[in-house]
Amino acid sequence: MRRKRTSLVSQYLENISRQALEKYQDIIRGYARRRPGVYALYRRGKLYYVGLASNLRARLKMHLRDRHSGSWDRFSIYLTIGDSHLRELESLILRIVKPQGNKQAGKFGRSENLYRRFRRDLRMRFENELGMLVGDDSDDQPDRDTHLHLEGREPVLAQYIDRPLKLRGQYKGKVLRARVRRDGSVRFNGKRYTSPSVAAAAAVARKTCNGYSFWQYERAPGDWVWLDELRK
Repeated sequence: MRRKRTSLVSQYLENISRQALEKYQDIIRGYARRRPGVYALYRRGKLYYVGLASNLRARLKMHLRDRHSGSWDRFSIYLTIGDSHLRELESLILRIVKPQGNKQAGKFGRSENLYRRFRRDLRMRFENELGMLVGDDSDDQPDRDTHLHLEGREPVLAQYIDRPLKLRGQYKGKVLRARVRRDGSVRFNGKRYTSPSVAAAAAVARKTCNGYSFWQYERAPGDWVWLDELRK
């Protein structure tokens, strides 16, 4: 059965004049009263201000007389289903567009800034390329953990990862936690396994279990996807 897609925006009204809001508030009130969403204010065709509100009608009415009142001539509203993602949506818009009337930049709550990881990955790439071009004069021994073999086999996830990963799986109503180490082995319940399927079988106390459809990994903060995505 195909999952039904849920929409973020349920209704919208775009590029409406300020005069229409002033003259026909009763109509717009019927659309936006006690409805959450995002709104945008424009001046001479250019975006001036972006905001969010749990009651769009009240917020627009306020902007007819507050410090922004003389700075916009048209508006748009986007009514959303619920308000759980409104603040992040507003932050995303502010960071991309940077409207003149917004004093503060948008902030994300639990998201990860990839800048440091990008620098680290670039540094590793440059070091590898340099080693291939001119050779490596280091006398250091290979890191044991990187080349670790368990049960006579190299961890199968080693070819897909370059950093540790958090794993989770569900069994009999319980959430089970595991971790993929940097060498690709899976650590679960104090033991290490060369394969996510072997670790999954141990988790459910069976002889076999498909670990790629049992475990999910955290691709980004709060973004859990099936482990099989690593192989695509």
